[in-house]
Amino acid sequence: MAGRGYKTEAVVLRSLRFGEADRVLHLYTLERGRVGAVAKGIRRTKSRFGGRLEPLSHVELMLHQGSGELGTVTGASLVRAHRGAREEPYRLSVGLVGLEAMLRLFTEQERNPRAFEALTRFLDVLDGAEVRGTEPALDPLVLSFQLKLLWLSGYLPHLTSCAECGAEGPLVGYSPAAGGAVCESCGAGSLPLSREGILGIEGLLATPLADATISTRAACEALRVITSSYEYHGGFRLRTLAARS
Repeated sequence: MAGRGYKTEAVVLRSLRFGEADRVLHLYTLERGRVGAVAKGIRRTKSRFGGRLEPLSHVELMLHQGSGELGTVTGASLVRAHRGAREEPYRLSVGLVGLEAMLRLFTEQERNPRAFEALTRFLDVLDGAEVRGTEPALDPLVLSFQLKLLWLSGYLPHLTSCAECGAEGPLVGYSPAAGGAVCESCGAGSLPLSREGILGIEGLLATPLADATISTRAACEALRVITSSYEYHGGFRLRTLAARS
């Protein structure tokens, strides 16, 4: 079957060296969800792609899909470079956590405009996000983004009543196996989760990314909920969070 080309908006999630001058790109596209593509000659000084295909970049691409799994980039133009995020170390660290979460949660070549919109909105907000004195992993923006991705992928934690027995509370822990918060009677072996943590998570879910805010204690608990959900439902840990663990 002959190959064919198509045009799509995309965000570069990851870029890996390939051969002498090429790179393999992990992309999340508006038209086809997660795809892989080769950018030929991109590492040469006079590459026609220049610096347009770096991680965090929001681009419009022409892709040629042959018979293999990887497509080939035949054209690229910038929609947003996101230099404000890439050139500030704290924002870059926050952004890389978000990109890896997208990479690991959305693995299929399946169109998902809501996921693509969430990703591009995250990067737009990140450009002007506050540079905080806390760890990037605890940043309200990236916690909010990851919780919204869990929701979009069907793994949103249930927090309004005990996920095991249905009791209204008090809720004292989080059980990834049960899929949410649990009461004291059902909480053996669960992760500690305070009322402050529950309210913090609910607040992040209920507000736009640009308005994300959470206390430090609640942020630590939210991160534990997120990472345990990754491990239980997806069987993975984010490498961008490895230094913290």
